[in-house]
Amino acid sequence: MKNQVIMILLLILFLAGCQWFPGYEKDADVGLLVETSIDDKSWGQQGYQGLKAIQEEYGVDIYYKEEIRSYQQSAEAVEELVQQGAEVIFGHSNIYGNYFRELHQAYPDIDFIYFNGQFAAENVTSLNFDARAMGFFGGMVAGEMTKADQVGLIGAFEWQPEVEGFYEGVKYQNPEADVDVALLNSWENTELALMQYERMKDKGADVFYPAGDLFAVPIIEQAREDGHLAVGYLEDQSSIAAQTVLTSTVQNVDEVYKLAMERYINGDLPGEALTFDFSEGAITMGEFSPVVPEEFQENLEAEVENYKETGTLPQ
Repeated sequence: MKNQVIMILLLILFLAGCQWFPGYEKDADVGLLVETSIDDKSWGQQGYQGLKAIQEEYGVDIYYKEEIRSYQQSAEAVEELVQQGAEVIFGHSNIYGNYFRELHQAYPDIDFIYFNGQFAAENVTSLNFDARAMGFFGGMVAGEMTKADQVGLIGAFEWQPEVEGFYEGVKYQNPEADVDVALLNSWENTELALMQYERMKDKGADVFYPAGDLFAVPIIEQAREDGHLAVGYLEDQSSIAAQTVLTSTVQNVDEVYKLAMERYINGDLPGEALTFDFSEGAITMGEFSPVVPEEFQENLEAEVENYKETGTLPQ
């Protein structure tokens, strides 16, 4: 009898201790809202990959809603996800910051997480990429590889840190280079992006940086056809055209999703704006094209390592 009591006590202690293992105490189902679709080969697909990474890491059930662009659509989608059991809801865009600002008080037991914004509340956290550095290093590659001293930068919005960083990187590496900048005020306007590409090409640009979700790949494909060069955006896009894509500025969205979920499980989701960079593995540079000189590749990699250690870009 005494041995049985001891075994029962040990079992109770073991079960109590299980709460310290990730995923035990907060085995929460997770929902996702995306503006486009989960197979858009761009930002939306990266969000879904992040959601899948959480499922694989923590064994949670996951749900997603596509084509969610308005407040009304968001409100309906959030309610549906909550009814399905979601306790954590990711909004895979900065637009969800405004929507969660309105919705979060109605769902005090739900943790809302979104990308690229500064609004936060007790149950709302913003995840941000410190993208200036990735733009800077991409710009260094473009400045080094342009033969015409003409670089085309096609961005989505003025607030993108990578846009400013890319410009600075080009000028640091090649002070003689001109950077032609066009901002589309859209992540998706491929037609306008290609028009700007043609305009820049006609003015002599021979290296391009398409810093937008859905128009990056079409610009790279057109540059390949025209015999020009490009720096990839968001994903390692060397597979599209190894000779064309000099390198890529890569945001490892799946890693940021896992970092956020780990914080949630550990009760350390702060309800504030969080920033991730090279040092956390959230941002990396993609594979180099064989046309980029090996000596320059080594120099750039050394600069990236120095930045990871010091947080200081080349001066």
